[in-house]
Amino acid sequence: MKQYNHWRLEGDTDQVLWIAFDKQNASVNTINQEIMEELSDILDGLAKSTDYKGVVIASAKKQGFIAGADISQFGKFKDVEESIHLLRRGQLIFDKIENLKIPSVALIEGFCLGGGLELALACRYRVAEEGAKTRLGLPEVKLGIHPGWGGTVRLPRLIGVPRAFNLILSGHTVTGRAAAKLGLVDAAVPKRHLINAAKYYALQSAKPRQVSLLNKVINIKIVRTLLAAYLRKKIKAKVSSAHYPAPFCVIDNWEQCGIDGNGPMEREANTCGKLFFSETSENLVRVFFLQERLKGLAKESAFTSRHVHVIGAGTMGGDIAAWCALQGMHVTLQDREAKFIAPAIKRAAILFKEKLKEPHLVQKAMDRLQPDIAGLGVARADVIIEAIYENLAAKQALFKLLETQAKPEAILATNTSSILLDDINSVMQAPERLVGIHFFNPVAKMLLVEVVQGHRSSASVVANAIAFARQIDRLPLPVKSSPGFLVNRVLMPYLLQSVEMLEEGIPATVIDKAMTDFGMPMGPIALADTVGLDVCLSVATYLGQHLDTPIPARLVSLVERGKLGRKTGSGFYQYTKNGKPIKSKAATYDKPLTDIADRLVLRMLNESFACLREGVVTDADLLDAGMIFGTGFAPFRGGPMRYAKGKNIFE
Repeated sequence: MKQYNHWRLEGDTDQVLWIAFDKQNASVNTINQEIMEELSDILDGLAKSTDYKGVVIASAKKQGFIAGADISQFGKFKDVEESIHLLRRGQLIFDKIENLKIPSVALIEGFCLGGGLELALACRYRVAEEGAKTRLGLPEVKLGIHPGWGGTVRLPRLIGVPRAFNLILSGHTVTGRAAAKLGLVDAAVPKRHLINAAKYYALQSAKPRQVSLLNKVINIKIVRTLLAAYLRKKIKAKVSSAHYPAPFCVIDNWEQCGIDGNGPMEREANTCGKLFFSETSENLVRVFFLQERLKGLAKESAFTSRHVHVIGAGTMGGDIAAWCALQGMHVTLQDREAKFIAPAIKRAAILFKEKLKEPHLVQKAMDRLQPDIAGLGVARADVIIEAIYENLAAKQALFKLLETQAKPEAILATNTSSILLDDINSVMQAPERLVGIHFFNPVAKMLLVEVVQGHRSSASVVANAIAFARQIDRLPLPVKSSPGFLVNRVLMPYLLQSVEMLEEGIPATVIDKAMTDFGMPMGPIALADTVGLDVCLSVATYLGQHLDTPIPARLVSLVERGKLGRKTGSGFYQYTKNGKPIKSKAATYDKPLTDIADRLVLRMLNESFACLREGVVTDADLLDAGMIFGTGFAPFRGGPMRYAKGKNIFE
């Protein structure tokens, strides 16, 4: 049997050919042109062979099926014509799988994403491992493109347009079990049954799934036109076509060509090929590699934690504890009385039900999270996280005690958002043990964690803290202990500037619209209300002591009157009892919104450049990563420094 660099072939006694994808010199399977051409050669030989009754395509890696296309190849296309040609070539190779006379089966365990799922869709059958770690999806829109190897055509053919577009337009992934309910896979089974299930489909003449009559009706031209208008309206409520064109291209392609014949495939390749060269795609691909860089920082340490002890069961402490338990760790949660811990346990139960779905998994997670009023977990914990109120004396007293009780190798971490580490550790016998692990609210949604290093912090302790952040599936950003660290240092002046604009007479809704039009997920006034005006004032006051940042009188006045934002029902905006904003009358404003956005963004950029000068982070890429993953700075713009460079600001 012919040998290949990236594929291993083996026939069994039942005349099933097993094709194992094993990308050379890589821990994860991703697809590039060389791999595609080898697959093409294999399929050409298989089409001519009479030796086999069926074929199974699987992964030889320990991790996952196929993660998708090799994203590093995206920037190597010479021009649009080349990208379209290579996409079309990929489609034709996958057509060879679809056109095999014998049954073809994709055996899926772990991630099956992008081009990996497109390969699986070309197979006649798909079987997937049923556990939570198996995820299937077409996340290309998150890179500013859409599927280009047939995904926008084959998936609607398989499960119908509504279900397919729900996945394609959002980039969401589903578990193996959910995929089976959608009809995306033919069977979702326990790992121990995967091989037998794949072999069953490879040797049987079971009929592939058929799309319902309703889905056939949906693809009639007049119906496509009506549904496309609805889909565009739905997407426009979330993103702008100018900022994120890919979802709109998918809808346009379907409206014009449907999903039958070769036309849809050719149009898919054409629009995807052009999107590769859009500014949005270039920036989102960069964001992907920034994320990979943050993940890669953890490789410097082999530290792993099995037991986490959290002190302080308030909103942050309780949610940190719940997140760690969700990630499989044993967690003890300490506070002064049981009544302070109970609300955190209730929130944890809601989180576990939302994330884990299955009752037995929820119960296991609840069992891992234990109230610990006496603090008995301190002596056993690998990581101890302090999340008490922002008071220097209280934190000093706590860490002075903790270092005498904790294991010598345990990480001692503070979740402080403002107090300098060197002020806290000044009372410790071993100040080098203290590190900052600063989470953002809401903990379960915010990917970024600032890992804060003081002047006395040990490099090995910081490396261990970074490894811990990755262990709980967060993105660690190393920052220097300085006022506000990075995120609050850059974000707070931006928020204060927006309040100053309010005092100048610019309506809050206008300010917020200017920034959502810019691409921010939420306007600064709404964000301040969401964070809490008391929190904003506290951070602003602290930063003001160090950075001479003026505090707007209106912010002080609202806090003094107890109008703290969403949590009290009133702040800059008014809210219902459920925390939903009450719509106010539309404000009139006759000047360009871009002037407002430019002024606010410039305030953010000024602070960003100051952070670089002062070494708060080591380089511009890390600063961009921090602001994108820590504040939601418009990802399609690539981060503050990337944006400034593109606009030639400060040059």
